Amino acid sequence: MPKDSINPTKTSSWKKLQNHFNDIKEIPINNFFASDHNRAKKLSISLKNFFFDFSKHNINEETISLFVDLLNEIDLKKSIKSYFAGDKINLSENRAVLHTALRTKKKEIIIDGNNIVSDIKKVENQINSLTKKIINGSYRGFSGDKITDIVNIGIGGSDLGPAMVIDSLKHYRNHLNFHFINNVDGDYLHGILENIRPETTMFVIVSKSFNTVETLTNATTIRNWFLQFTSDESIGKHFIGSTSNVKKAKDFGLSDEKIFPFWDWVGGRFSLWSSAGISINIAIGPENYQNLLDGANYMDEHFKNEEFSKNIPVIAACLTVWYNNFFDYRSHAIIPYSEYLKNFPRFLQQLSMESNGKQTDKSGKFLNYSTAPIIWGDTGTNAQHSFFQLLHQGKKIVPIDFIGFKESKKGDKKHQDILIANMFAQSKALMTGNVNKSKNNHKSFRGNRPSTTILIKHLNPFTLGSLISIYENKIFTLGVIWNILSFDQFGVELGKKVYSEIMKNIESGRIDDNDSSTILLLKKYLS
Repeated sequence: MPKDSINPTKTSSWKKLQNHFNDIKEIPINNFFASDHNRAKKLSISLKNFFFDFSKHNINEETISLFVDLLNEIDLKKSIKSYFAGDKINLSENRAVLHTALRTKKKEIIIDGNNIVSDIKKVENQINSLTKKIINGSYRGFSGDKITDIVNIGIGGSDLGPAMVIDSLKHYRNHLNFHFINNVDGDYLHGILENIRPETTMFVIVSKSFNTVETLTNATTIRNWFLQFTSDESIGKHFIGSTSNVKKAKDFGLSDEKIFPFWDWVGGRFSLWSSAGISINIAIGPENYQNLLDGANYMDEHFKNEEFSKNIPVIAACLTVWYNNFFDYRSHAIIPYSEYLKNFPRFLQQLSMESNGKQTDKSGKFLNYSTAPIIWGDTGTNAQHSFFQLLHQGKKIVPIDFIGFKESKKGDKKHQDILIANMFAQSKALMTGNVNKSKNNHKSFRGNRPSTTILIKHLNPFTLGSLISIYENKIFTLGVIWNILSFDQFGVELGKKVYSEIMKNIESGRIDDNDSSTILLLKKYLS
Protein backbone atom coordinates (compact mmCIF):
# COMPACT_ATOMS: atom_id res chain seq x y z
CA MET A 1 0.00 0.00 0.00
CA PRO A 2 1.35 3.49 -0.84
CA LYS A 3 2.67 5.29 2.26
CA ASP A 4 0.31 8.24 1.73
CA SER A 5 -2.82 6.14 1.17
CA ILE A 6 -5.24 7.53 3.75
CA ASN A 7 -8.94 6.75 3.79
CA PRO A 8 -10.39 10.21 4.57
CA THR A 9 -13.51 8.78 6.21
CA LYS A 10 -11.32 7.07 8.84
CA THR A 11 -9.63 10.27 9.97
CA SER A 12 -10.58 12.10 13.15
CA SER A 13 -11.13 15.28 11.10
CA TRP A 14 -13.72 13.56 8.91
CA LYS A 15 -15.60 12.36 11.98
CA LYS A 16 -15.65 15.95 13.30
CA LEU A 17 -16.93 17.13 9.93
CA GLN A 18 -19.67 14.51 10.08
CA ASN A 19 -20.74 15.71 13.53
CA HIS A 20 -20.62 19.30 12.33
CA PHE A 21 -22.71 18.38 9.28
CA ASN A 22 -25.34 16.82 11.54
CA ASP A 23 -25.44 20.04 13.56
CA ILE A 24 -25.92 22.48 10.69
CA LYS A 25 -27.42 20.52 7.78
CA GLU A 26 -30.97 21.76 8.45
CA ILE A 27 -29.98 25.43 8.77
CA PRO A 28 -31.02 27.40 5.66
CA ILE A 29 -28.32 29.50 4.01
CA ASN A 30 -30.54 32.57 4.59
CA ASN A 31 -30.24 32.06 8.34
CA PHE A 32 -26.46 32.17 8.17
CA PHE A 33 -26.66 35.56 6.48
CA ALA A 34 -29.21 36.82 9.02
CA SER A 35 -26.94 35.91 11.94
CA ASP A 36 -23.73 37.37 10.44
CA HIS A 37 -23.81 40.60 8.45
CA ASN A 38 -20.12 40.22 7.56
CA ARG A 39 -20.59 36.72 6.16
CA ALA A 40 -20.01 37.69 2.51
CA LYS A 41 -16.65 39.28 3.33
CA LYS A 42 -15.57 36.38 5.52
CA LEU A 43 -16.52 33.75 2.95
CA SER A 44 -15.01 35.27 -0.18
CA ILE A 45 -11.53 35.63 -1.64
CA SER A 46 -10.20 38.58 -3.65
CA LEU A 47 -7.31 37.93 -5.97
CA LYS A 48 -5.81 39.67 -8.98
CA ASN A 49 -8.66 39.93 -11.53
CA PHE A 50 -10.76 37.42 -9.52
CA PHE A 51 -13.43 37.59 -6.83
CA PHE A 52 -14.47 34.19 -5.49
CA ASP A 53 -17.70 34.35 -3.45
CA PHE A 54 -18.52 31.13 -1.60
CA SER A 55 -20.86 32.66 0.98
CA LYS A 56 -24.04 31.21 -0.58
CA HIS A 57 -23.35 27.71 0.72
CA ASN A 58 -24.63 25.54 3.56
CA ILE A 59 -21.51 26.25 5.58
CA ASN A 60 -20.09 28.55 8.22
CA GLU A 61 -16.56 29.48 9.25
CA GLU A 62 -16.31 26.36 11.39
CA THR A 63 -16.93 24.23 8.28
CA ILE A 64 -13.88 25.73 6.60
CA SER A 65 -11.80 25.37 9.75
CA LEU A 66 -12.68 21.67 10.02
CA PHE A 67 -11.83 21.11 6.39
CA VAL A 68 -8.46 22.76 6.96
CA ASP A 69 -7.92 20.29 9.80
CA LEU A 70 -8.72 17.44 7.41
CA LEU A 71 -6.30 18.78 4.79
CA ASN A 72 -3.58 19.02 7.42
CA GLU A 73 -4.31 15.52 8.69
CA ILE A 74 -3.95 14.00 5.22
CA ASP A 75 -0.93 16.30 4.60
CA LEU A 76 -2.16 18.06 1.46
CA LYS A 77 0.90 20.34 1.62
CA LYS A 78 3.17 17.34 1.10
CA SER A 79 1.06 16.16 -1.84
CA ILE A 80 1.18 19.62 -3.44
CA LYS A 81 4.95 19.69 -3.06
CA SER A 82 5.27 16.26 -4.71
CA TYR A 83 2.92 17.33 -7.51
CA PHE A 84 4.97 20.39 -8.48
CA ALA A 85 8.34 18.73 -7.87
CA GLY A 86 7.70 16.02 -10.47
CA ASP A 87 7.46 13.07 -8.11
CA LYS A 88 5.79 10.08 -9.77
CA ILE A 89 2.36 10.61 -8.23
CA ASN A 90 0.63 8.78 -11.10
CA LEU A 91 1.37 5.53 -9.29
CA SER A 92 -0.54 3.16 -11.56
CA GLU A 93 1.53 4.25 -14.57
CA ASN A 94 4.70 5.20 -12.65
CA ARG A 95 4.71 8.72 -14.09
CA ALA A 96 5.13 12.27 -12.91
CA VAL A 97 2.26 14.71 -13.46
CA LEU A 98 3.79 17.92 -14.76
CA HIS A 99 1.40 19.91 -16.91
CA THR A 100 2.15 22.74 -14.45
CA ALA A 101 5.79 22.67 -15.65
CA LEU A 102 4.60 23.70 -19.11
CA ARG A 103 3.74 27.15 -17.73
CA THR A 104 6.35 27.45 -14.95
CA LYS A 105 8.65 30.43 -14.44
CA LYS A 106 11.29 28.17 -12.90
CA LYS A 107 14.51 27.61 -14.80
CA GLU A 108 14.94 24.01 -13.77
CA ILE A 109 12.85 20.92 -12.97
CA ILE A 110 14.88 17.72 -13.02
CA ILE A 111 13.14 14.52 -14.11
CA ASP A 112 15.22 11.36 -14.50
CA GLY A 113 18.38 13.48 -14.57
CA ASN A 114 17.09 15.81 -17.30
CA ASN A 115 16.06 19.46 -17.01
CA ILE A 116 12.64 19.33 -18.62
CA VAL A 117 12.28 23.13 -18.58
CA SER A 118 15.01 23.33 -21.24
CA ASP A 119 13.14 20.75 -23.34
CA ILE A 120 9.88 22.65 -22.93
CA LYS A 121 11.42 25.97 -24.00
CA LYS A 122 13.08 24.35 -27.02
CA VAL A 123 9.76 22.97 -28.27
CA GLU A 124 7.99 26.27 -27.49
CA ASN A 125 10.51 28.15 -29.64
CA GLN A 126 10.10 25.70 -32.53
CA ILE A 127 6.31 25.99 -32.38
CA ASN A 128 6.45 29.80 -32.11
CA SER A 129 8.71 29.99 -35.16
CA LEU A 130 6.30 27.93 -37.28
CA THR A 131 3.26 29.75 -35.89
CA LYS A 132 4.61 33.20 -36.78
CA LYS A 133 5.28 32.11 -40.38
CA ILE A 134 1.77 30.71 -40.77
CA ILE A 135 0.19 33.87 -39.33
CA ASN A 136 2.26 36.38 -41.33
CA GLY A 137 1.80 34.43 -44.55
CA SER A 138 5.46 33.66 -45.22
CA TYR A 139 4.72 29.95 -44.86
CA ARG A 140 3.36 28.60 -48.15
CA GLY A 141 1.58 25.39 -49.08
CA PHE A 142 2.39 23.05 -51.97
CA SER A 143 0.83 25.43 -54.53
CA GLY A 144 2.66 28.49 -53.22
CA ASP A 145 -0.48 29.89 -51.56
CA LYS A 146 -0.73 31.16 -47.98
CA ILE A 147 -2.38 29.03 -45.32
CA THR A 148 -5.96 30.13 -44.63
CA ASP A 149 -7.43 27.20 -42.66
CA ILE A 150 -6.29 25.04 -39.74
CA VAL A 151 -7.91 21.65 -39.06
CA ASN A 152 -7.28 20.18 -35.60
CA ILE A 153 -7.63 16.37 -35.63
CA GLY A 154 -7.88 14.85 -32.16
CA ILE A 155 -10.31 13.52 -29.58
CA GLY A 156 -10.80 13.94 -25.85
CA GLY A 157 -8.22 16.29 -24.39
CA SER A 158 -6.59 16.61 -27.81
CA ASP A 159 -9.75 18.34 -28.99
CA LEU A 160 -11.72 19.69 -26.01
CA GLY A 161 -8.96 21.91 -24.62
CA PRO A 162 -7.85 23.55 -27.88
CA ALA A 163 -11.44 23.97 -29.11
CA MET A 164 -12.57 25.50 -25.82
CA VAL A 165 -9.69 27.97 -25.62
CA ILE A 166 -9.96 29.04 -29.26
CA ASP A 167 -13.70 29.64 -28.89
CA SER A 168 -13.25 31.45 -25.59
CA LEU A 169 -10.59 33.80 -26.99
CA LYS A 170 -12.34 34.67 -30.23
CA HIS A 171 -11.56 38.36 -29.70
CA TYR A 172 -7.85 37.52 -29.76
CA ARG A 173 -7.94 35.40 -32.89
CA ASN A 174 -6.33 36.33 -36.19
CA HIS A 175 -7.61 35.98 -39.75
CA LEU A 176 -7.21 32.18 -39.98
CA ASN A 177 -10.18 29.80 -40.03
CA PHE A 178 -10.29 26.89 -37.56
CA HIS A 179 -12.04 23.53 -37.80
CA PHE A 180 -12.13 20.65 -35.33
CA ILE A 181 -12.54 17.01 -36.29
CA ASN A 182 -12.94 14.77 -33.26
CA ASN A 183 -15.73 12.23 -33.69
CA VAL A 184 -15.17 9.43 -36.18
CA ASP A 185 -18.45 10.50 -37.81
CA GLY A 186 -17.65 10.41 -41.53
CA ASP A 187 -20.54 12.67 -42.52
CA TYR A 188 -19.18 15.44 -40.31
CA LEU A 189 -15.61 14.95 -41.56
CA HIS A 190 -16.58 15.08 -45.22
CA GLY A 191 -18.72 18.14 -44.54
CA ILE A 192 -15.58 19.98 -43.40
CA LEU A 193 -13.50 18.73 -46.33
CA GLU A 194 -16.10 20.10 -48.73
CA ASN A 195 -15.46 23.60 -47.38
CA ILE A 196 -11.66 23.79 -47.37
CA ARG A 197 -8.94 23.83 -50.03
CA PRO A 198 -6.05 21.35 -49.64
CA GLU A 199 -3.46 23.82 -50.93
CA THR A 200 -4.30 26.41 -48.22
CA THR A 201 -5.01 24.12 -45.25
CA MET A 202 -2.74 22.95 -42.43
CA PHE A 203 -3.77 19.78 -40.58
CA VAL A 204 -2.74 19.35 -36.94
CA ILE A 205 -2.83 15.72 -35.75
CA VAL A 206 -2.85 15.51 -31.95
CA SER A 207 -2.41 12.00 -30.58
CA LYS A 208 -0.06 11.11 -27.76
CA SER A 209 0.26 7.50 -28.95
CA PHE A 210 -0.42 8.25 -32.63
CA ASN A 211 -2.59 5.17 -32.32
CA THR A 212 -6.01 6.48 -31.22
CA VAL A 213 -8.54 4.79 -33.51
CA GLU A 214 -10.77 7.81 -34.10
CA THR A 215 -7.89 10.23 -34.68
CA LEU A 216 -5.93 7.92 -36.96
CA THR A 217 -9.03 6.94 -38.95
CA ASN A 218 -9.89 10.60 -39.49
CA ALA A 219 -6.28 11.55 -40.28
CA THR A 220 -5.93 8.70 -42.79
CA THR A 221 -9.17 9.63 -44.55
CA ILE A 222 -8.00 13.25 -44.73
CA ARG A 223 -4.57 12.23 -46.07
CA ASN A 224 -6.21 10.12 -48.80
CA TRP A 225 -8.43 13.07 -49.73
CA PHE A 226 -5.42 15.40 -49.70
CA LEU A 227 -3.41 13.11 -52.00
CA GLN A 228 -6.10 13.38 -54.69
CA PHE A 229 -4.78 16.90 -55.28
CA THR A 230 -1.02 16.52 -54.81
CA SER A 231 1.81 14.08 -54.09
CA ASP A 232 3.23 12.36 -50.99
CA GLU A 233 5.97 14.99 -50.77
CA SER A 234 3.36 17.62 -49.88
CA ILE A 235 2.20 15.81 -46.73
CA GLY A 236 5.21 17.15 -44.82
CA LYS A 237 4.20 20.69 -45.79
CA HIS A 238 0.59 20.43 -44.66
CA PHE A 239 0.52 18.05 -41.70
CA ILE A 240 1.76 18.80 -38.15
CA GLY A 241 1.98 16.19 -35.40
CA SER A 242 1.84 16.47 -31.61
CA THR A 243 2.79 13.02 -30.33
CA SER A 244 5.14 10.92 -28.24
CA ASN A 245 5.32 8.31 -31.02
CA VAL A 246 7.71 9.94 -33.49
CA LYS A 247 8.19 6.77 -35.55
CA LYS A 248 4.47 6.38 -36.31
CA ALA A 249 4.19 10.06 -37.15
CA LYS A 250 7.06 9.71 -39.63
CA ASP A 251 5.51 6.57 -41.10
CA PHE A 252 2.35 8.60 -41.66
CA GLY A 253 4.40 11.05 -43.73
CA LEU A 254 5.14 13.87 -41.30
CA SER A 255 8.48 15.62 -41.59
CA ASP A 256 10.87 15.85 -38.62
CA GLU A 257 10.44 19.61 -38.19
CA LYS A 258 6.64 19.24 -38.00
CA ILE A 259 6.62 16.64 -35.20
CA PHE A 260 6.48 18.15 -31.72
CA PRO A 261 6.99 16.07 -28.54
CA PHE A 262 4.18 15.08 -26.21
CA TRP A 263 5.83 13.92 -22.98
CA ASP A 264 4.51 11.02 -20.91
CA TRP A 265 4.20 13.29 -17.86
CA VAL A 266 1.45 15.28 -19.60
CA GLY A 267 -2.03 13.75 -19.43
CA GLY A 268 -4.24 14.25 -22.47
CA ARG A 269 -6.93 16.21 -20.61
CA PHE A 270 -4.23 18.54 -19.23
CA SER A 271 -2.38 18.89 -22.53
CA LEU A 272 -3.54 22.20 -24.01
CA TRP A 273 -0.43 23.80 -22.45
CA SER A 274 1.85 21.46 -24.42
CA SER A 275 2.46 20.90 -28.13
CA ALA A 276 -1.16 19.64 -28.18
CA GLY A 277 -2.03 23.35 -28.04
CA ILE A 278 -0.41 24.16 -31.39
CA SER A 279 -3.78 25.16 -32.81
CA ILE A 280 -4.27 27.61 -29.93
CA ASN A 281 -0.85 29.11 -30.58
CA ILE A 282 -1.67 29.55 -34.26
CA ALA A 283 -5.12 31.01 -33.47
CA ILE A 284 -4.08 33.70 -30.99
CA GLY A 285 -0.35 34.03 -31.69
CA PRO A 286 2.67 33.25 -29.48
CA GLU A 287 2.37 36.39 -27.31
CA ASN A 288 -1.24 35.74 -26.35
CA TYR A 289 -0.47 32.05 -25.89
CA GLN A 290 2.29 33.01 -23.44
CA ASN A 291 -0.23 35.17 -21.56
CA LEU A 292 -2.47 32.11 -21.30
CA LEU A 293 0.44 30.17 -19.78
CA ASP A 294 1.28 33.06 -17.45
CA GLY A 295 -2.29 33.22 -16.17
CA ALA A 296 -2.23 29.52 -15.37
CA ASN A 297 1.13 29.86 -13.64
CA TYR A 298 -0.17 32.78 -11.56
CA MET A 299 -2.99 30.60 -10.21
CA ASP A 300 -0.60 27.66 -9.75
CA GLU A 301 1.52 29.84 -7.48
CA HIS A 302 -1.56 30.92 -5.53
CA PHE A 303 -2.57 27.29 -5.09
CA LYS A 304 0.94 26.21 -4.13
CA ASN A 305 1.64 28.97 -1.60
CA GLU A 306 -1.62 30.36 -0.16
CA GLU A 307 -2.95 29.08 3.14
CA PHE A 308 -5.83 26.66 2.70
CA SER A 309 -8.56 28.90 4.14
CA LYS A 310 -7.82 31.56 1.49
CA ASN A 311 -6.94 29.23 -1.37
CA ILE A 312 -9.44 29.27 -4.24
CA PRO A 313 -8.83 25.76 -5.71
CA VAL A 314 -8.68 24.25 -2.21
CA ILE A 315 -11.92 25.87 -1.03
CA ALA A 316 -13.63 24.85 -4.29
CA ALA A 317 -12.52 21.25 -3.67
CA CYS A 318 -13.74 21.28 -0.07
CA LEU A 319 -17.17 22.51 -1.16
CA THR A 320 -17.43 19.65 -3.66
CA VAL A 321 -16.55 17.11 -0.95
CA TRP A 322 -19.08 18.76 1.38
CA TYR A 323 -21.95 18.31 -1.05
CA ASN A 324 -20.83 15.08 -2.68
CA ASN A 325 -19.94 13.15 0.47
CA PHE A 326 -22.04 14.71 3.21
CA PHE A 327 -25.20 16.08 1.56
CA ASP A 328 -25.08 13.34 -1.12
CA TYR A 329 -25.69 15.78 -4.00
CA ARG A 330 -24.41 13.86 -7.02
CA SER A 331 -24.04 16.49 -9.74
CA HIS A 332 -22.49 19.92 -10.15
CA ALA A 333 -23.43 22.57 -12.73
CA ILE A 334 -21.05 25.03 -14.42
CA ILE A 335 -22.86 28.12 -15.72
CA PRO A 336 -20.65 30.71 -17.47
CA TYR A 337 -22.33 34.02 -18.25
CA SER A 338 -20.37 34.44 -21.47
CA GLU A 339 -21.35 32.81 -24.73
CA TYR A 340 -17.67 32.50 -25.59
CA LEU A 341 -17.31 30.01 -22.73
CA LYS A 342 -20.00 27.73 -24.15
CA ASN A 343 -17.53 24.84 -24.38
CA PHE A 344 -16.14 25.34 -20.87
CA PRO A 345 -18.63 22.98 -19.15
CA ARG A 346 -17.83 20.24 -21.71
CA PHE A 347 -14.12 20.77 -21.15
CA LEU A 348 -14.60 20.45 -17.38
CA GLN A 349 -16.69 17.30 -17.82
CA GLN A 350 -13.67 15.44 -19.13
CA LEU A 351 -11.19 17.17 -16.83
CA SER A 352 -13.17 16.22 -13.75
CA MET A 353 -14.92 12.94 -14.52
CA GLU A 354 -12.04 11.28 -16.35
CA SER A 355 -9.72 12.28 -13.52
CA ASN A 356 -11.79 11.50 -10.45
CA GLY A 357 -14.45 9.08 -11.66
CA LYS A 358 -12.73 6.26 -9.81
CA GLN A 359 -13.92 3.30 -7.73
CA THR A 360 -10.68 2.29 -6.00
CA ASP A 361 -8.26 4.02 -3.65
CA LYS A 362 -4.53 4.39 -4.25
CA SER A 363 -3.87 0.88 -2.99
CA GLY A 364 -6.51 -0.67 -5.28
CA LYS A 365 -9.19 -1.26 -2.65
CA PHE A 366 -12.80 -0.59 -3.63
CA LEU A 367 -14.14 2.59 -2.09
CA ASN A 368 -17.17 2.77 0.20
CA TYR A 369 -17.69 6.49 -0.49
CA SER A 370 -18.54 8.54 -3.55
CA THR A 371 -16.01 10.34 -5.73
CA ALA A 372 -16.51 12.68 -8.70
CA PRO A 373 -19.95 14.25 -9.15
CA ILE A 374 -21.48 14.50 -12.61
CA ILE A 375 -20.36 17.77 -14.23
CA TRP A 376 -22.69 19.51 -16.66
CA GLY A 377 -23.86 22.96 -17.65
CA ASP A 378 -24.47 25.60 -20.29
CA THR A 379 -24.19 29.33 -20.70
CA GLY A 380 -26.43 31.90 -19.05
CA THR A 381 -28.85 33.41 -19.81
CA ASN A 382 -29.81 30.62 -22.26
CA ALA A 383 -29.79 28.02 -19.49
CA GLN A 384 -32.31 30.04 -17.47
CA HIS A 385 -34.87 29.24 -20.16
CA SER A 386 -34.22 25.48 -20.14
CA PHE A 387 -32.99 23.46 -17.15
CA PHE A 388 -33.13 26.20 -14.51
CA GLN A 389 -36.71 25.08 -13.83
CA LEU A 390 -35.23 21.94 -12.28
CA LEU A 391 -32.55 23.91 -10.43
CA HIS A 392 -35.17 26.12 -8.78
CA GLN A 393 -38.02 23.67 -8.13
CA GLY A 394 -36.74 20.16 -8.83
CA LYS A 395 -36.30 17.58 -6.10
CA LYS A 396 -32.61 17.23 -6.93
CA ILE A 397 -30.37 19.93 -5.47
CA VAL A 398 -27.44 20.86 -7.71
CA PRO A 399 -24.56 23.04 -6.47
CA ILE A 400 -23.60 25.58 -9.13
CA ASP A 401 -20.55 27.57 -10.18
CA PHE A 402 -21.58 30.87 -11.75
CA ILE A 403 -18.79 32.47 -13.82
CA GLY A 404 -19.06 36.03 -15.08
CA PHE A 405 -17.00 39.04 -16.16
CA LYS A 406 -17.12 42.66 -14.98
CA GLU A 407 -16.19 44.08 -18.38
CA SER A 408 -17.40 43.19 -21.85
CA LYS A 409 -14.90 42.98 -24.69
CA LYS A 410 -16.85 45.38 -26.90
CA GLY A 411 -17.70 47.85 -24.13
CA ASP A 412 -21.47 47.44 -24.42
CA LYS A 413 -22.34 48.26 -20.81
CA LYS A 414 -26.11 47.91 -21.26
CA HIS A 415 -25.86 44.29 -22.40
CA GLN A 416 -23.22 43.47 -19.80
CA ASP A 417 -25.36 44.98 -17.04
CA ILE A 418 -28.34 42.82 -18.07
CA LEU A 419 -26.14 39.72 -18.36
CA ILE A 420 -24.52 40.09 -14.94
CA ALA A 421 -27.75 41.20 -13.26
CA ASN A 422 -29.22 37.89 -14.42
CA MET A 423 -26.29 35.96 -12.96
CA PHE A 424 -26.53 37.72 -9.60
CA ALA A 425 -30.32 37.32 -9.61
CA GLN A 426 -30.12 33.58 -10.20
CA SER A 427 -27.65 33.00 -7.37
CA LYS A 428 -29.79 35.10 -5.03
CA ALA A 429 -33.11 33.53 -6.07
CA LEU A 430 -31.77 30.00 -5.78
CA MET A 431 -30.65 30.73 -2.24
CA THR A 432 -33.57 32.81 -0.92
CA GLY A 433 -36.56 31.27 -2.71
CA ASN A 434 -39.99 32.75 -1.91
CA VAL A 435 -41.79 29.98 -0.02
CA ASN A 436 -43.11 32.48 2.54
CA LYS A 437 -44.49 34.82 -0.09
CA SER A 438 -46.76 32.44 -1.99
CA LYS A 439 -49.71 30.31 -0.91
CA ASN A 440 -49.71 28.57 -4.29
CA ASN A 441 -47.32 25.61 -4.11
CA HIS A 442 -46.93 25.65 -7.88
CA LYS A 443 -45.33 29.05 -7.51
CA SER A 444 -43.42 28.24 -4.37
CA PHE A 445 -39.63 28.20 -4.31
CA ARG A 446 -38.00 26.59 -1.30
CA GLY A 447 -34.62 28.16 -1.99
CA ASN A 448 -31.56 26.98 -0.03
CA ARG A 449 -29.85 26.03 -3.29
CA PRO A 450 -26.07 26.56 -2.98
CA SER A 451 -23.82 28.32 -5.47
CA THR A 452 -20.38 29.85 -5.89
CA THR A 453 -19.91 33.02 -7.93
CA ILE A 454 -16.61 33.65 -9.69
CA LEU A 455 -16.50 37.26 -10.87
CA ILE A 456 -13.54 38.00 -13.16
CA LYS A 457 -12.45 41.43 -14.36
CA HIS A 458 -12.45 40.54 -18.05
CA LEU A 459 -12.00 37.59 -20.39
CA ASN A 460 -8.51 37.51 -21.85
CA PRO A 461 -5.75 34.91 -22.27
CA PHE A 462 -4.33 35.58 -18.80
CA THR A 463 -7.63 35.26 -16.91
CA LEU A 464 -8.72 32.23 -18.94
CA GLY A 465 -5.43 30.53 -18.07
CA SER A 466 -6.04 31.31 -14.39
CA LEU A 467 -9.61 30.02 -14.56
CA ILE A 468 -8.53 26.71 -16.08
CA SER A 469 -5.80 26.38 -13.46
CA ILE A 470 -8.35 26.81 -10.66
CA TYR A 471 -10.24 23.75 -11.85
CA GLU A 472 -7.14 21.70 -12.63
CA ASN A 473 -5.79 22.26 -9.13
CA LYS A 474 -9.22 21.72 -7.59
CA ILE A 475 -9.35 18.31 -9.31
CA PHE A 476 -5.90 17.44 -7.98
CA THR A 477 -6.97 18.43 -4.45
CA LEU A 478 -10.12 16.31 -4.69
CA GLY A 479 -8.03 13.32 -5.71
CA VAL A 480 -5.82 13.77 -2.66
CA ILE A 481 -8.82 14.06 -0.32
CA TRP A 482 -10.58 11.04 -1.83
CA ASN A 483 -7.31 9.06 -1.80
CA ILE A 484 -7.59 8.12 -5.47
CA LEU A 485 -5.32 8.22 -8.52
CA SER A 486 -6.55 11.16 -10.60
CA PHE A 487 -4.15 10.84 -13.50
CA ASP A 488 -4.91 7.50 -15.12
CA GLN A 489 -8.01 6.65 -17.16
CA PHE A 490 -8.31 2.89 -17.37
CA GLY A 491 -12.08 3.28 -17.60
CA VAL A 492 -11.60 4.29 -21.22
CA GLU A 493 -9.88 1.03 -22.15
CA LEU A 494 -12.68 -1.54 -21.81
CA GLY A 495 -14.80 0.18 -24.43
CA LYS A 496 -11.84 0.15 -26.83
CA LYS A 497 -11.33 -3.59 -26.31
CA VAL A 498 -14.98 -4.45 -26.89
CA TYR A 499 -15.04 -2.13 -29.92
CA SER A 500 -12.28 -4.24 -31.50
CA GLU A 501 -14.34 -7.38 -30.99
CA ILE A 502 -17.51 -5.81 -32.41
CA MET A 503 -15.57 -4.46 -35.39
CA LYS A 504 -14.41 -8.02 -36.16
CA ASN A 505 -18.07 -9.13 -35.98
CA ILE A 506 -19.06 -6.46 -38.51
CA GLU A 507 -16.17 -7.25 -40.88
CA SER A 508 -16.62 -11.05 -40.75
CA GLY A 509 -20.39 -11.24 -40.38
CA ARG A 510 -19.92 -13.78 -37.56
CA ILE A 511 -21.89 -12.35 -34.67
CA ASP A 512 -23.02 -15.29 -32.50
CA ASP A 513 -20.42 -14.81 -29.75
CA ASN A 514 -22.41 -11.93 -28.22
CA ASP A 515 -25.38 -11.44 -25.93
CA SER A 516 -28.81 -11.56 -27.56
CA SER A 517 -29.24 -7.78 -27.57
CA THR A 518 -25.91 -7.18 -29.33
CA ILE A 519 -26.64 -10.01 -31.80
CA LEU A 520 -29.98 -8.45 -32.68
CA LEU A 521 -28.44 -4.99 -33.06
CA LEU A 522 -25.72 -6.37 -35.34
CA LYS A 523 -28.31 -8.20 -37.43
CA LYS A 524 -30.32 -4.98 -37.84
CA TYR A 525 -27.19 -3.05 -38.80
CA LEU A 526 -25.87 -5.66 -41.23
CA SER A 527 -29.19 -6.46 -42.91
